Amino acid sequence: MPGPVRRWNYPVPLCLAQCGGSMTDFSGVILSPGFPGNYQSSLDCSWRVELPIGFGIHLQFLNFSTEPVHDYLEVRSGTLETGTVIDRFSGPVVPNSLFSTTHETTLFFHSDYSQNKPGFHIVYQAYELQRCPDPRPFRNGIVIGQDFSVGMTISFECLAGYTLLGEPSLTCLHGVSRNWNHPIPRCEALCGGNITSMNGTIYSPGHPAEYPHFQDCMWTVRVPPGYGIYINFSVINTEPIYDYITVWDGPDQTSPQIGQFSGNSVQDGVSTTANQILIKFHSDFSTSGFFELLLSKNQMWRIALGITNTCTVDTI
Repeated sequence: MPGPVRRWNYPVPLCLAQCGGSMTDFSGVILSPGFPGNYQSSLDCSWRVELPIGFGIHLQFLNFSTEPVHDYLEVRSGTLETGTVIDRFSGPVVPNSLFSTTHETTLFFHSDYSQNKPGFHIVYQAYELQRCPDPRPFRNGIVIGQDFSVGMTISFECLAGYTLLGEPSLTCLHGVSRNWNHPIPRCEALCGGNITSMNGTIYSPGHPAEYPHFQDCMWTVRVPPGYGIYINFSVINTEPIYDYITVWDGPDQTSPQIGQFSGNSVQDGVSTTANQILIKFHSDFSTSGFFELLLSKNQMWRIALGITNTCTVDTI
């Protein structure tokens, strides 16, 4: 200012670390209020880092000192209100670096009424998130969902005649290495089972590969009372005589036996009179094969014995 005494028109400004803020840059610094001096008492501060979808941040702690337990810093994946806590830090130990794997990250700091400390100095750097591995091709089934990015969930369904082994839904995990929260499930043709749906399929164990030796597999099939079951053998490819399929017209082996089927000759369809039947497959120690069973009630349950090249059979 003009005059005999030189002075500024305003007091010299101060650069202060604020209590909270919002950042969208791909790199930045987060300081506790008053840093490098002590923070104040009774604070609740939140810093929100929001980046484009597909990016996360790497947090590196350069300084850290708070009152143990009572004063703490939380890192949350998402917003302050709905985000998931990744970790909470308190005390005099400088934490290891941390990865947040969402495009939005919130840091929340709380101090109580006593023992103020220097607080923290954190730098962050954005990085591009990778996706979880593509589970396709998914043998004998389908994958529901196309987004394999962090936090997304996909599900699995098996084709008729196959059973899902493993978790039916997977979520892409947070973290540096992209991975699903469970192993990829499998759709397998099992040795035996219970079928109560209005139509279905039974495959030889391990289908479309050849069935193993020494198998004794039991399938029980049940349709609503008042209906029978129609069995249509389209293809059989088993070791003649020694590997065979037996069908009983009832729920157990004391029921009347409809027949025993073996070899690779075309079999005529058979009908049951009971609404429950038992199907047993036996294989010995040599020569494998394969089969496929399609079933329908009221002369629409069908059992087809198939080969590695799956045949399509039209519904009558």
